[in-house]
Amino acid sequence: MKGIYTILLLIVSNVFMTFAWYGHLKLQEMKVIAHWPLFAVILFSWSVALLEYTCQVPANRIGFVGNGGPFSLMQLKVIQEVVTLIVFTLFSTLAFKGETLQWNHLAAFVCLVGAVYFVFMK
Repeated sequence: MKGIYTILLLIVSNVFMTFAWYGHLKLQEMKVIAHWPLFAVILFSWSVALLEYTCQVPANRIGFVGNGGPFSLMQLKVIQEVVTLIVFTLFSTLAFKGETLQWNHLAAFVCLVGAVYFVFMK
């Protein structure tokens, strides 16, 4: 169960992270924060990123083999990167209608799936 909890927390964490890093661009496009000064946008993003950390840190602690979890440090990092790209891809294609998936994006994802395979290989 620790592996499932870890992955679920990483997914939630990456939703917050993606919104903190790129959500302000959508909010600006929607004219919600179009006239905010940069420091206000940064503070807004930091507040969202705090929520990201409240999921990311426990995910790593629960999932790390040194704490009784199922994943090595390298495995945790590769899982996190794959989750990040999946969440970002969904976010960018749903929130930003001009962004489309290209063949080279899919080829890169195949390479990442290969990375997951190799990092878990004994």
